[in-house]
Amino acid sequence: MPELPEVETVKTGLAKAWIGKTIAQVILRRENLRYPFPKRFAEQLQGQTITNIRRRAKYMLIDTNDELVFLSHLGMSGKYTIFSAEQVSNYDLKNSVKQSIFGAKTGFDGRHDHMEIRFTDGSISVYTDPRRFGIVKLFHRAEETVEPLLEVLGPEPFDDWNSQIAADRCRNKRSPIKTTLLDQRFVVGVGNIYACEALHNAGISPTKLASSLVTKGGKPTKALNKLVDEVKIVLNKAIAAGGSTLNDFADVEGNLGYFSHHFTIYGREDQPCLKAGCAGTVERIVQSNRSTFWCPRCQK
Repeated sequence: MPELPEVETVKTGLAKAWIGKTIAQVILRRENLRYPFPKRFAEQLQGQTITNIRRRAKYMLIDTNDELVFLSHLGMSGKYTIFSAEQVSNYDLKNSVKQSIFGAKTGFDGRHDHMEIRFTDGSISVYTDPRRFGIVKLFHRAEETVEPLLEVLGPEPFDDWNSQIAADRCRNKRSPIKTTLLDQRFVVGVGNIYACEALHNAGISPTKLASSLVTKGGKPTKALNKLVDEVKIVLNKAIAAGGSTLNDFADVEGNLGYFSHHFTIYGREDQPCLKAGCAGTVERIVQSNRSTFWCPRCQK
């Protein structure tokens, strides 16, 4: 599933291609993804101009001139592919409403091109989702604070999250720190890959209880200070690299992310630990049904 860096990469690409454009038509080729498309979704977006694109956790929030918010979550396999007006001119759009004609570029012969957004300038963006775990919602901006998908989310890792906030949330947690990092109420956007990487860089065992990283006085330990720093460092590096290539993740222009080339621990079971002077061997365990990669020698 795309994590924060992947979503941030897609958001940046969509912002460059969408902001300032007006939607001429939205084509839906099925009734649902993970959930049904909102009633009158296509009709309400027609004629709307995109004014901004934001990210909240792993959700993209697309703002329109009429204060509507188009929420998009990529799920496990969703992606947007952008076609400029010049590229679209090479296609015959006749009879393309029921069946996508962009399959050579989007994959699967277009069978999973479930949504097309057509703009008045002639450009088209295609949403492809083979596993259909993506989410699409539409609501008024005034309803954002009570939107069920958003109101339960914790702090963003870059904007308003620090080691004291982490300590406050860890203080009474008897769950392992790896599981805690994956809890979107604790901090948003830190998925399985980047949790493993941050814990390894910080030298913290993924099985360590979250509460053990807080002093009796409620202050963060040195280890928790280090972990918060490493979470931010890992996410920033991944964003700079365009995300990861796991599950063939690609940005809106089809470019694969390259952060996987820099994995220090994830996916390296039975291989030597790359930390200088460690000489340990990477192991894999399962936590909350997710694979955790760690080095018992240097992560305590």
